[in-house]
Parts: sequence; C-alpha cells; structure tokens
Amino acid sequence: MTKKLIRMIAELLCIGVFILADQITKIWAVDTLKEGRVIELIPGVLQFNYLENQGAAFGILQNQQTFFVIAGAVILVLVMYVLFVTPHERKYRILNVLLIMIASGAIGNMIDRVNLGYVVDFIYVSAINFPIFNVADCYVTVSTILLALVILFYYQEEDLAVFGFKKKENQDGTK
Repeated sequence: MTKKLIRMIAELLCIGVFILADQITKIWAVDTLKEGRVIELIPGVLQFNYLENQGAAFGILQNQQTFFVIAGAVILVLVMYVLFVTPHERKYRILNVLLIMIASGAIGNMIDRVNLGYVVDFIYVSAINFPIFNVADCYVTVSTILLALVILFYYQEEDLAVFGFKKKENQDGTK
C-alpha cells in the first residue's frame, strides 16, 4: 500500500471515530433528556437541555433539510478533495486534522437530518443564553475558526499553491 492510501484510510477511520462520538452523545441526549429533563453541569453556566433543531446555527433557515443535505454534500466533496491532494508533509497535519473535524461534524449533523428530519442539540451555555448546540457543531465551528486562522497566519502562499490558490498577476506581470 502506498503512503497516500494508508493516510486516506487513517483519515477516514478518524472521521468515523469522531462521527461515532457525536452520534453516541446524541443517542444519550435523546435517551436522557428528551422528556424534558435538564442536567445542570455548572449551575447558571452550562447545562444539557434537549432540542430538535430543524434549522442551521442559531435556528436560521428552519425546515430547509434538502438545502442542508446538498450543502453538506458539497462541503464534504471539497473537504475530501483537499484531503486527497494535500501533500504528505508535516506542515499540512494541522490542515488535515481541521478538515477531518469539519467533515466529521458535517456528516454527524447530516445523519440526523436524513434520519430524523432535524438535528439533536443538547449543550446549552446558560450563562450567556447561547443557542443550544451539539458535539458535531463544536467540531465544525471550532475547526472552521482555526482553519481560517492557520490559513491567514500559518501557511504561506506557496504552501496553498498545491490546492490551486495562486495570487493573480497584475497586467505588468508582477504578483
């Protein structure tokens, strides 16, 4: 087996483990919280509270399941492409990890949307009245923020050229 194939298998296994963790927490939430039970982890700060979310983040785009599944599929294709073309070099490991987390979160929530018609949310930061979210949301949100930061501050332009990102040349031939 080639190194690239071994790496892709390892990445797919990681995605599977993260999806499994997300789905297990959602099963726990349904079994434990669905009947209205609230678990205070840190009183006045953090609790588990069941919610069936038919929208996106913060409840926007309610009942647009087809849109979310299509958008999720497009994102997954892009993530898998980038994972496939990423060179097997140490400097790209952080990129791979972040993309694995984004893919895991997207698939975890897509599983809910396809099977249930909604996403199971249950983590509530009551101290700031933050919208209820789940583990897959954490994967996507934290990884996307970190991805933006590493692209802006860690990777150089030549590091990203492998993905087809090139600075446009001016009319005089300079970049």
